[in-house]
Amino acid sequence: MINVALFESITDPLKFTSYLAYYQQDLIMRPIQFVSGNLAILTLFTLLLLNTGCKDKEWRSLFDGKSLNGWHKLPGGNWKVENGAIVGTSDKSDDRHGMLVSDDTYNDFEIRIKYKAIQGNSGLYFRAKEVGGQYGVEGFQAEIDPLNDAGGLYETSGRGWVVQPDTADVKKWYKPGEWNTMTVRAEGRSVVVHVNGMKTAEIKNDPGRIEGHIALQLHGGQDMNVMFKEIEINTLSK
Repeated sequence: MINVALFESITDPLKFTSYLAYYQQDLIMRPIQFVSGNLAILTLFTLLLLNTGCKDKEWRSLFDGKSLNGWHKLPGGNWKVENGAIVGTSDKSDDRHGMLVSDDTYNDFEIRIKYKAIQGNSGLYFRAKEVGGQYGVEGFQAEIDPLNDAGGLYETSGRGWVVQPDTADVKKWYKPGEWNTMTVRAEGRSVVVHVNGMKTAEIKNDPGRIEGHIALQLHGGQDMNVMFKEIEINTLSK
């Protein structure tokens, strides 16, 4: 982030001299001297325009710990709130991918979530589109699994695996049978995924969707038991 400050020098009362002092995070402040005050103002305005990229807003909760307010269920599986966590279960006889979908849609954001994958394959969908049918949604999911591929990126009804992590790498960041923290930052056409603070997937200039729902998955045709809590999102504004 660029920060600016404008102040005057009064060493010569006959000449209006202005300084534009600016700094960027992790950089040293660098003053620029201008003879013309108007030029300083113009340069200040230009710097402010250049600093209109995506900015973090405030984190807000998507789960109140008590109810499924703000979410809706698609057919398949069962969702409930128990002991401050969202619990999803389903039976392997059900081929439908049970989905819990956010009511709202999002474009640029960072989301963080704690999950415990006890049994079966799950995922954190983002920028997803509701399509009904067996899968319920289509689009990207950050992989949640009790054994393999945790933190990878998979596109349902699209390219399949876009980033599939190596099994040896998964062991470095994933904690089987414990609560794990996943974050997904989607900004423009770039996506970065972290699990327990370690980068697990990154893509740039991706041609996929850039807006859609958040969704939690119960994979069809599997015995499922997965838990989620402390779901928070930070929307990014321009």
